Formats: sequence, structure tokens, C-alpha cells
Amino acid sequence: MKTLLLFFALILSSLAFAQTVSADSAVVTEKTAHFPDGGAKNFRQLLADNFRSKKVKGSGKVSCQLKFVVETDGSITNVTVTGSNESFNKEAVRAISLIKTKWEPAKMNGVPVRYWFKVPLSMIF
Repeated sequence: MKTLLLFFALILSSLAFAQTVSADSAVVTEKTAHFPDGGAKNFRQLLADNFRSKKVKGSGKVSCQLKFVVETDGSITNVTVTGSNESFNKEAVRAISLIKTKWEPAKMNGVPVRYWFKVPLSMIF
């Protein structure tokens, strides 16, 4: 339980928002994508509820970078993860894929646009 609390305390302190990316350059949106009904706190809680820490093999500090796109319809796509612990990476992808709640999409000039998120995750065993 302490491990899980530490894991989500790290997520809380390090949830990072990215910019949308066009073919030419990075573009800042006028309204970023956000998770409904409680925002980032609710998203972190759902991620925590879905994460099975017992499936992760390793000891010490394990971390990864979870990256995904919030599409114009609010769905999550293009989930990728980078990190040295394969079991942690797989569990992070599995946990986010179980979240079915749609996001409020980012907007530029009042039009929904795709939006990249990066979420660093860490856990200490």
C-alpha cells in the first residue's frame, strides 16, 4: 500500500502536459486537453486503481515515461512508454488502456485538436 501511495504521489507531482505537434513545429493550444470530473486528480486515481504493482518485477526505483495522444473526440491513442523495466512498462500501458472515460479535447481557435501528454511514472519497491 505504501508503494502504491508513493507511486501516485510521484505521478501527482510530475504530471506533465505537452504541446500539440504539427508537421512543421510545436504549436501551443488556446485550451489544453483535460480529464473530466475531477481533472488530473481523477485521472491519476483511475490509473492507480488499474495498476497492478504485483505484476512488476524488480527492486529499487523503477520508472518510465508514458506518452499518449488525446484525439479530437477525447479518446486516448498512440500510447507509448519508455523505461528500462519491461514489466513496469507493460503494466503502465495496460493500466491506461483500461481507462475508457473520454477527455475534453484541446482546442485551437475553437476547433478540437490532437494533444500529446507525457506522464512520468515512478515506483519504489
